[in-house]
Amino acid sequence: MKKLSKSITLVCFGFGLVAKYFVKELLRNKYKIKLITTSRSKSSNNKFLNINYKNFCFDNNNFDKKILKYILNASHILVSIPPKDRKDFVIENFYNEILLNKKIKWLAYLSSTSVYGNHNGKWVDERSKLLSNNDTGINRIVAENEWLKLNRYHLVPTRIFRLSGIYSPERNIFLRLAREQVSYVKKSNHIFSRIHVADIAQVLSKSLIYSKPGEIYNVADNFPCSYDQTISYACNLMGVKIPPSENFKSPNNSDLNNFYKDSKKVSNLKIKKDLKVKLQFPSYKEGFKSILNNIFNR
Repeated sequence: MKKLSKSITLVCFGFGLVAKYFVKELLRNKYKIKLITTSRSKSSNNKFLNINYKNFCFDNNNFDKKILKYILNASHILVSIPPKDRKDFVIENFYNEILLNKKIKWLAYLSSTSVYGNHNGKWVDERSKLLSNNDTGINRIVAENEWLKLNRYHLVPTRIFRLSGIYSPERNIFLRLAREQVSYVKKSNHIFSRIHVADIAQVLSKSLIYSKPGEIYNVADNFPCSYDQTISYACNLMGVKIPPSENFKSPNNSDLNNFYKDSKKVSNLKIKKDLKVKLQFPSYKEGFKSILNNIFNR
């Protein structure tokens, strides 16, 4: 295997939780990073951990043109900005710069397992049919196809990562329970997958070494199950009463409605086999215990 350079120029379109954990993981693995990010905020020079980096304003079709030269020279690009109205704004605004950049070694587009839609609780893998019939999933499917075309026709080294439901020390069931913000439905055969943000970072880091351009990877833990099962476990760990469930026929919001229409178990065999991933949190149980221990510093 060709020796991997540990010095990279990373452009992050969107610098949210996943991107930050990814950068942390790269630093932990001794990468030297020249970091460029985008956000809706005003362009500025910032610091993250021990990295001084440039952030450029990018909001739909409005962006700071000074970012163009950095896209042209990026060795690695992470795209975590979601598509909207059947458009991927990164492709729409920076298509030419991405094609002209001959230095790109790795481009990762973060998609979602929402593209699979409803499979009635059955297993899905990267070859399964994409059955989503809601805007979120359809937007993702359109964006995935556009990114894969860049690989197919222009040899841009695109990888697609379909992320399951993300939880983290910053965003988790314990905080929602404490704020009384938990809404759920008891629905038979409703199953979904999840993933700890630290394991997403591990997958992305390993993909720098082992992934192949044009490939799609599911990012999920080993134990898909119902949402109410995870709530029950969390309440038991906290020693609090389980909140009452809602009626599926009349949930309080459309997002909840869409969530309960889809049921599937997402296979993670490919990341374990091809990317040599060993999950730090194989199921929500290990993840929840770790988060709660950190909250109480025990």
